[in-house]
Amino acid sequence: MRVYHFTEQAYPPAWENHHGSLRVNLPNRRLDPRIANELFNRYYDEWVIADELGLDVMLNEHHSTATCMSSACIVGLSILARITKRARLLVLGYPLGHRPDPLRCAEELAAVDVISGGRLDMGFVKGVPYEFAPSNQNAVRVMERFWDAHDFIIKAMTSHDEPFNWESEFFHYRHVNLWPRPYQQPHPPVWSTTGSRGNARVLGERGIAMATLGTGYATRPLYDAYREGYIAKRGKPPGADRFAYLGLVAVADSEAEAHRRGKAVSIYLPSSGIVAPEFRNPPGYLSVEDNVRLLRGEARPRTGTRDGRFIDMRTAGVQELIDVGVLFCGTPDQVYDQIVAFAEYCGGMGNLLMMGHAGTMSHADTVDNLTLFSKEVLPRLKEYKQPAAEATVAA
Repeated sequence: MRVYHFTEQAYPPAWENHHGSLRVNLPNRRLDPRIANELFNRYYDEWVIADELGLDVMLNEHHSTATCMSSACIVGLSILARITKRARLLVLGYPLGHRPDPLRCAEELAAVDVISGGRLDMGFVKGVPYEFAPSNQNAVRVMERFWDAHDFIIKAMTSHDEPFNWESEFFHYRHVNLWPRPYQQPHPPVWSTTGSRGNARVLGERGIAMATLGTGYATRPLYDAYREGYIAKRGKPPGADRFAYLGLVAVADSEAEAHRRGKAVSIYLPSSGIVAPEFRNPPGYLSVEDNVRLLRGEARPRTGTRDGRFIDMRTAGVQELIDVGVLFCGTPDQVYDQIVAFAEYCGGMGNLLMMGHAGTMSHADTVDNLTLFSKEVLPRLKEYKQPAAEATVAA
């Protein structure tokens, strides 16, 4: 199992007195650039430490928000490509649904892959609903535009002999000739995220590595839908390396200290959805079926335990989050057992996206969290034998 260290690069000083919205319309006067400078440099220092400890690295991108200062992930990727030595660099995600120029996307990512010596993992996502206003894009038919951009980027990265033109419904280019081309051939690995069984099956058909984000014990049906699509296309089940899961992680020498850290890192869950209601559901972003579920109150951010209890993740305590598989928390032995139990439940999970820092968690706590995990848990996860692929296929 590979493990990627992730932080949203938050700006916690603005989290108090936000008047109901941490995103889109929170005045940027609430940010002190001097404090932001300190926080950015601290987060990059922690990624370097993660690299030295044998962890891989994950970063993402959000816009107009105090929950994530990474508004241009290509900047972070470029820095990390130069200052890290061995870690895979996963961007999850790179929001194609918000990008008007996929050629520029291909150029940026190919350059990062070359600078890093072939360590880039490209995580393409459609983008969250409340960022269509900052990006000035239309949410209608976003997935069609997403796949058009995806297919163009792959063609740009794999066409080497002569320029080509691209004429599709969404994008038009007279002359495409990507310089530099990627270091990894034919192109860097492609990842994506989903919480939908239908989209999971599409990702399986395409063979794209699939990540789910804090879906807890609702994860297995998504993995099985992916397997169905993968098998239908290839006649064999996918390996565990096709699956990734983002979970919060808090490890310490004592259970009590781990739970204190778990409370600190889990502040991410209620903060991430604090956004003014007018930006939450732009027309066209959700399907008719999903909008019906939303109106019925069936789309609340909750997930279930293995014994059938449902937990609202906005208000859940540390033990409840452990019970639903959203937080892996405890001593090194407890955290290892929790992760392995979750991987077994999923039928195999080759990548853990570890949120080892969030919110106001201190630098000292973050470094100790990463260090203890890397020394006491990571070596055992690398040796962990995934369930046999044949045994993971749903009947």
